Amino acid sequence: MPRRLTARRLGAALAAGAAAFALGIGGAGVADAKIQPVDTQCTNNGGQQPGGQQPSCTGGGLTQESENQNPSGHAPPGQN
Repeated sequence: MPRRLTARRLGAALAAGAAAFALGIGGAGVADAKIQPVDTQCTNNGGQQPGGQQPSCTGGGLTQESENQNPSGHAPPGQN
């Protein structure tokens, strides 16, 4: 009977250690997500979008529109 109890305690300790290690590794990836501005569209002085210029502006008289996005390409709420 003491062997079973010791084996259970050892197994529980190993499982707890593995879970703590896995959660520590998984949480580290969240810190790498950076929100960066990404070009979305281009408008001219009349408020129209010139053809062939999307999404980054080239040439004069154009206004660059951008939004903040995370690495997955989505705009986080409250970040624009």
